[in-house]
This record gives sequence, C-alpha cells and structure tokens, in this order.
Amino acid sequence: MPRVPSSPVLLAGLLAGAAVAHAARPGQFDAMVPRSLPGGPRRWTYASGVAELALAAGVAHPRTRRAAAMAAAAFFVGVFPANVKMAADARHRSPAVRAAAVARLPLQVPLVLWARSVSRNAAVR
Repeated sequence: MPRVPSSPVLLAGLLAGAAVAHAARPGQFDAMVPRSLPGGPRRWTYASGVAELALAAGVAHPRTRRAAAMAAAAFFVGVFPANVKMAADARHRSPAVRAAAVARLPLQVPLVLWARSVSRNAAVR
C-alpha cells in the first residue's frame, strides 16, 4: 500500500482552528494551564492561541514550512503538560469526561510525528 503523504494544508488548518478555539472559548483552555506557570491562565491561553496562529501561517507558506512544522512539533510537545493537567483534573468527573481527557494524552504523539513529517517533506529553500 502506498504511503499517504503528509498534508501541510491540513496541519495548518488544525493549528488555525485551535487558535480560533482559544480565542472563542478561552475558559476551557484556562483550566488546562498548569498553576506553576507565572502569570494568569488567560494570558497563557491567548499566547498559545497566537503561537498556533503563527505556526499555522508558517506551515501554510512553502518558504517557512520546514521550520514552522518543526516548531509545531516542539509546540505539541510543549503543551503536553497541559493535557496531563486536564487528565488529572478530570479524575473526579464523569467517566466520559475522564475517558476523553485520558484519550487525549496519546494523541500528542501522532501530532508530533505529523508535524515532523510535514517538515521533512517540505522543499528546502
């Protein structure tokens, strides 16, 4: 079976969609911000949304795709502690919420691999 090529357009769309979600529903993201970070959670929510929007723009543009996709991979690794916090906070919630929070943890791996694949397949400029 032939290998399916990675899609930089879909990756850019995912990042842009996440950025919009951070702006449209910041409260749900505020709750994920680890308390150990300095400053208020809303600042981190908006900062990560801005970062996602910048990464989306970089991945979408062929000239910056390679570097932006590697930065996206690093970003996906960097936000993993927020997903761990979300899973830990869900331990006293309904079984469905707990399951969704825990299921989200391993999803970071394919996101990192996808971004790395987009970077590797980008034309060197």
